[in-house]
Amino acid sequence: MNPTLPSPPARPARQDSAWAPLAARVFRALWIAQLVSNIGSWMQMVGAQWLLIGHDPALVTLVQTASSLPVVLLALPAGVVADRHDRRRVLLVTQGALFAVSGVLTALTFADLLTPVLLLVLTFLLGCGTALMGPAWQAIQPELVQRRQLGQAAALGGVNMNLARAVGPAVGGAVVAAADPAWVFAFNAVSYLGIGVVLLLWRRPGPHTPVPHGEKWPAALDAGRRFVWHAPGIRRVLLRTLLFVPGGAALWALLPVVANRSLRLGSGGYGLLLGAVGVGAVAGAFVLPRGNRKLGASRTLGCGSLLFAGVLVVLATVRDRWLVTLALLFAGLAWIAVLSTLNAAMQTQLPGWVRARGLAVYLLVFQGGQALAAPLWGTLAAGLGVTVPLLSAAALLVVCAVSLRRWPLREGEEADPSPSAHWPAPPLVFEPGPATGPVLVTVSYRVAPEHGTAFAERMEHVGRARRRTGALTWGLYQDGQDPAHFIENYLVASWSEHLAQHRGRLTLADRHHEDRARLLLAPGTRPEVTHAFDTSGGPVVPEDGEAVPPPPHHDQAAWD
Repeated sequence: MNPTLPSPPARPARQDSAWAPLAARVFRALWIAQLVSNIGSWMQMVGAQWLLIGHDPALVTLVQTASSLPVVLLALPAGVVADRHDRRRVLLVTQGALFAVSGVLTALTFADLLTPVLLLVLTFLLGCGTALMGPAWQAIQPELVQRRQLGQAAALGGVNMNLARAVGPAVGGAVVAAADPAWVFAFNAVSYLGIGVVLLLWRRPGPHTPVPHGEKWPAALDAGRRFVWHAPGIRRVLLRTLLFVPGGAALWALLPVVANRSLRLGSGGYGLLLGAVGVGAVAGAFVLPRGNRKLGASRTLGCGSLLFAGVLVVLATVRDRWLVTLALLFAGLAWIAVLSTLNAAMQTQLPGWVRARGLAVYLLVFQGGQALAAPLWGTLAAGLGVTVPLLSAAALLVVCAVSLRRWPLREGEEADPSPSAHWPAPPLVFEPGPATGPVLVTVSYRVAPEHGTAFAERMEHVGRARRRTGALTWGLYQDGQDPAHFIENYLVASWSEHLAQHRGRLTLADRHHEDRARLLLAPGTRPEVTHAFDTSGGPVVPEDGEAVPPPPHHDQAAWD
């Protein structure tokens, strides 16, 4: 029997089921392994905080900082790593590193050699490992489930985290009370092995797509920035993340204050409130597929934002603990609906070659929004009470929902990131080196005069696609002597960058926009393309050099 795990689903499942992604064997195995690992992480957090109880209270709060700060510092470099290298290997290496650091933490604790400084340093290193694996973990999801199931997969990820949040601290506290913190560290170390075993058995469906020859780290980072900046659909997702997450963070930051001051609850009552959020989140995973099917992504996001805003208004104005508990059930539902929708929107619009870098930007905005907003809400609550910050956060969520009427999330054909190799091979008479450049690409079009304005408007979308995939500059010009003649120019840093456009960076969404523009070309005409090379350092081909025969010619009509 072959012990490896196949990637596609082993059997058909109801596509609208909340649990449909679990029909895929690798996703199911990784989901279970991740649940165990997440429980171990929460147990480790409890053990670390317990060891610092007798020290300065500021040290206790630094445990959370040491865990979350690496995400802000390393998200973008981690995205580059996950796009430049095989993501399965990246995950295996990080799991091995996390196991090693946890092993050292366990050994030092058993030997009674762990100091507060060492504990914080090792916690920070564990946070670094988690930060490095984040973009790669998110980027492999489209390889594990069908594209239409990414929303359910994201919701199941939220269920995973909420189950671990409910179970981990309780189990960790019980183990610490009954035995020793070293045992929770040991469990956390062992929990990383499960994910590692599943990854070792996973047969990836396709080879890793290499980056352009000689691409350096700064260029790779800039390519990710350039793609996000020139992808309006991605920017719309990030805008909603920037509006929703800081507003939503008010609940997590101020719920302890509401429980203690407004509702007069102790630690047990606060745990009940947190449990209500968790139950709502788990229930939301069941409701989300049907809601997305009826409402669509934009309306689901808008309804979730308004529902969460309503819960914040309840927290700000209501003093009945049972009504607040009931409201928090809906907060969990809204939280999982919004975050799953945002995550799925990112996943479904990012092409494979830049997916991890795009998701790294999303994680940075998400984590940064929480990290910066929480102390802001706490500071306002200290000076003005909880009512003003909660109502302010609710207003921010209303803005998030209202903005969707003007800038809805993009779906359908214009957001399809599937690769499309529809550009023919460049018909050159010599072969430039990979680093040769910059390269000026010029495309000439013949457009009927009555379609000139519409053609220019449609070419704006094409121009953004050129910039996303590698163009440093782009412009469309109309011939002053021949108004039917349009000239497109764009500059690419090197020949390898331009070949990457031909061989893997273009998507079906890019082709959709090109096809719409080419529908307006004059009948019987086709685009004519030339490639010109910078000669500031001398001719690309020496005068005594021997030209090679051009490859078989494929004209631009092959694009249609």
